[in-house]
Amino acid sequence: MATSGSTGVTANRAELIAIANSVATEKMIDKGIVIEAMEDAIQRAAKARYGAENDIRAKLDPNTGDLRLWRVVEVVELVDDYFKQVDLKGAQKLQADAAIGDFIVDPLPPIEFGRIAAQAAKQVIFQKVRDAERERQFEEFKDRMGEIITGVVKRVEFGHVVVDLGRAEGVIRRDAQIPREVVRVNDRIRSLILNVRRENRGPQIFLSRAHPDFMKKLFAQEVPEIYDGIIEIKAAARDPGSRAKIGVISHDSSIDPVGACVGMKGSRVQAVVQEMQGEKIDIIPWSEDTATFVVNALQPASVSRVVIDEEEDRIEVVVPDDQLSLAIGRRGQNVRLASQLTAKAIDILTEQDASEKRQKEFLERTEMFQNELDVDETLAQLLVAEGFGSLEEVAYVEADEISTIEGFDEDLAAELQSRAQEALDRREAANREERIALGVSDDLAGMPYMTEAMLVTLGKAGIKELDDLADLATDELIEKKRQEPRRRAEDAPKRPEHKGGVLAEYGLTEEQGNEIIMAARAHWFDDEPASAEEDADAESSQ
Repeated sequence: MATSGSTGVTANRAELIAIANSVATEKMIDKGIVIEAMEDAIQRAAKARYGAENDIRAKLDPNTGDLRLWRVVEVVELVDDYFKQVDLKGAQKLQADAAIGDFIVDPLPPIEFGRIAAQAAKQVIFQKVRDAERERQFEEFKDRMGEIITGVVKRVEFGHVVVDLGRAEGVIRRDAQIPREVVRVNDRIRSLILNVRRENRGPQIFLSRAHPDFMKKLFAQEVPEIYDGIIEIKAAARDPGSRAKIGVISHDSSIDPVGACVGMKGSRVQAVVQEMQGEKIDIIPWSEDTATFVVNALQPASVSRVVIDEEEDRIEVVVPDDQLSLAIGRRGQNVRLASQLTAKAIDILTEQDASEKRQKEFLERTEMFQNELDVDETLAQLLVAEGFGSLEEVAYVEADEISTIEGFDEDLAAELQSRAQEALDRREAANREERIALGVSDDLAGMPYMTEAMLVTLGKAGIKELDDLADLATDELIEKKRQEPRRRAEDAPKRPEHKGGVLAEYGLTEEQGNEIIMAARAHWFDDEPASAEEDADAESSQ
């Protein structure tokens, strides 16, 4: 390119066209862009020769190589700028029908470019061609995100692998590589096009071999039924270089999705395993039933019972004592991958753990009913045994749900509901007193869905005025706390605790959270109509 750039501005016509064709072919860009770059370079060189104040234009014929050079001048009565203006007499020498106000062409003779001008022209052409090449690369790869591409390792820089993709370069960053994989220069390597971004230094193509979608695409290449859409990979989770799980479903009842992915004597799955450097893959039948899918996801461990907590978005899995370590996996790997696969937080408990937990919850609820409802232990235990876990449940269920309990009647049910409502009123009054003591504004009490207990929680978090609440984002108010599985290996890496939103414990929905925040912000706009009216009144009085 350096040779062609410096030659291009002094070459004859045939050479100019030959250079344009060569550069366009080599860089895989439109020939017109190269011609335009050459014209720009010639214009700049001519301005350096005749003066930068001149409006000089150049036109290079893309077929013949003929070069025309001229300057544009305006026809005026009185010349102020001799570089860009000409009087009528001088103009009519160039163009007989020239009139005042016209812009006419003043042809310039061909010029010989010196070394400095030639060097400057070369830089202009080089920059234009490079910009065009970058734009071509971005346009080519921007719509290919999610595809698998094969390239050749060009170099390794600071742990990042630069891959030659033929028409561009891609980079596999350290965190997108398979751990402990040895990559050498000139190795052929397959990877997923993860992202394509425009940056100042040109388009950046980010590749990955660690993303779960890389495994999905590999299976699509090896399993025709996936490529044809007969089998679908519904979920995937990876611990790159170690272990992975995929959940598959067949849309044809005659085809076993797991068997199709494994292949004859494991041939299909082994091809994927080899590409992923020996990563073990568990292929699991996907199910719409969450409990069934969780049981499948925790394979090879066997599961005794699954309890789904919809409010907390958690799943409690009970396993036999001898299956605990298998269910958790080395460094918590098995339960972590199962959690990623199901998009649910999973707690692993043994039969003994589950029994102790149930017993503890039973005793706590029994004691709560005894204290709050002023009943004896036997009656409180009967309520808990029938599934009642809170005062709200007792106070607001249909009366016959209580009266039909063995040993209960309608009068007792009515009395229990009355006592439960009184206990809730006492709680609300106590919370109100605490809220007032914390200095929480009455304005906050007027917000939708807000209870006194919520107001106390807000007050303890330092949110006491409408503006304090209005400044929060919805997720800061209601986002649930992310918890790690309660059972995990002691040496598993610990993540930073995610505290969740201020009112996360109250189970508000995103819609409710949005409504609260918008209600808190309403007063910000109260003055705007009034201000507009005042302005209108002021104008009319004038």
